[in-house]
Amino acid sequence: MKPRISMITLGVDDLERSLRFYRDGLGLPTEGIIGTEFEQGAVVFFDLQAGVKLALWSRKSIANDTGLPQMTPCSTDRMLAHNVSAQAEVDTVMEEAKQAGAVIVKPAQATFWGGYAGYFQDPDGHVWEVAWNPQFVIED
Repeated sequence: MKPRISMITLGVDDLERSLRFYRDGLGLPTEGIIGTEFEQGAVVFFDLQAGVKLALWSRKSIANDTGLPQMTPCSTDRMLAHNVSAQAEVDTVMEEAKQAGAVIVKPAQATFWGGYAGYFQDPDGHVWEVAWNPQFVIED
């Protein structure tokens, strides 16, 4: 297996609500919900950087497709990170997420590792870290 990720899929309870959060609230570009002609097929794709996509798919559809039982989600099982190029940008993105309806888990603040970061949860409880790390160079 080559060390790459091409898609991150988040299981959601309400596809329309999650679409509004990510598209209208955070400004991620998308064609909207597609695949409605297929049973369990409705999905949303967002283009991220360098060919990486973020997908939103219902938890019920994921359970159906994988054959795994649908379980109660746990917010601390995973975390997504959005690194930015300046400390002030962390505050901007955190405010944008809050205005979109995110729950601020931990306000942005200086970190033990020398950066600046905060955490929010999307409408389905997925945890996002917004971070500025002086050791990372962010290329747009």
